[in-house]
Amino acid sequence: MNREAVMYDYLVIGGGSGGIASARRAREFNVSVGLIEAARLGGTCVNVGCVPKKIMYYCSLHAELLENSKNYGFDLCSGVDLIRGRAKFTDHGAVDVNGKLYKGKYILIAVGGCPKIPHDIPGAQHGIDSDGFFKLHKFPKRTVVVGGGYIGVELAGILGNLHSETHLLIRFDHVLRSFDETISEALTEAIDRGPVRLHRRTNVVSVEKRSDGRLTIATTQGTIDEVDILIWAVGRTPCTKDLNLNSLGIKMDSSHHIIVDEYQNTSVKSILALGDVCGKYLLTPVAIAAGRRLAHRLFNAEDDNYLRYENVPSVVFSHPTLGTVGLTEGYIFTFLPFYFCLFKNYRIRNEKSEKYFAKKSESLFF
Repeated sequence: MNREAVMYDYLVIGGGSGGIASARRAREFNVSVGLIEAARLGGTCVNVGCVPKKIMYYCSLHAELLENSKNYGFDLCSGVDLIRGRAKFTDHGAVDVNGKLYKGKYILIAVGGCPKIPHDIPGAQHGIDSDGFFKLHKFPKRTVVVGGGYIGVELAGILGNLHSETHLLIRFDHVLRSFDETISEALTEAIDRGPVRLHRRTNVVSVEKRSDGRLTIATTQGTIDEVDILIWAVGRTPCTKDLNLNSLGIKMDSSHHIIVDEYQNTSVKSILALGDVCGKYLLTPVAIAAGRRLAHRLFNAEDDNYLRYENVPSVVFSHPTLGTVGLTEGYIFTFLPFYFCLFKNYRIRNEKSEKYFAKKSESLFF
């Protein structure tokens, strides 16, 4: 039976930061906009990411400060039609949501990413991911966090400073290995000095759930008993599985991230993608900026308006907090021809005699 499709100028799949930002901005240009979202509006950041994480972070930060002595809201722009449900492509110009068809002159895929759980490890299902962390109703006395990326470092720091006995398991010698080497080493040393127990070169072998609900975690370096909560922080994967992208011929990489050009175009005309689903700079402000620029390009005749990804700043809510922008020292020495390069470290000490520093590169390139 033929179904008549509801037509929009701009149909956005995914009500996260990038999708909402692009939809709202496009609506300002007086075009019809539809936004498809099955779950809560706001995506990862608002619901199970940076917003609740910062609440927990500042809670743990105040607990840390006390040891030494001393609203979030979301407004949906009127004019964007909210379509509740899960989207699935039927052909190059149609999207099925709960049996009803929708079309758009342009379609934006901004469905974000989902946390991974390594199901090849026996008993892995007894752990939770970062989404589950924000659903905890009882404070864990003993916690194991697996993963040396920013999510693992942040969650371990929060729990450790709130006096949960926290074990952080990492595969290598340092956390945040994709960051500047000096910063990675300095943060690893800071974690070693803090309340979190760091286990280097450690992998989980199996997880066993006891009759009392607690976990026994076998690792390559030994066993950790009587664990209340196991948190997997081993990366994220794009939420593209149920979109039926293969039938459209949309190109993806080996990790199922959608491949786009600098203008957010996919391999299929008039279908675009941005944010975590593309696997580049998984940061909420980046998705928002890209979404707004895309709306300007599509609907405000700004043909060359796109997000430049050079010098994107990022911050990690670790203990101490970490921020970075620009190229790392290792990248410069490895990939760029240079004539002169000087890296300056600026160090200060606080009242606890902890070392903090800033690192600046001054380079002259050929």
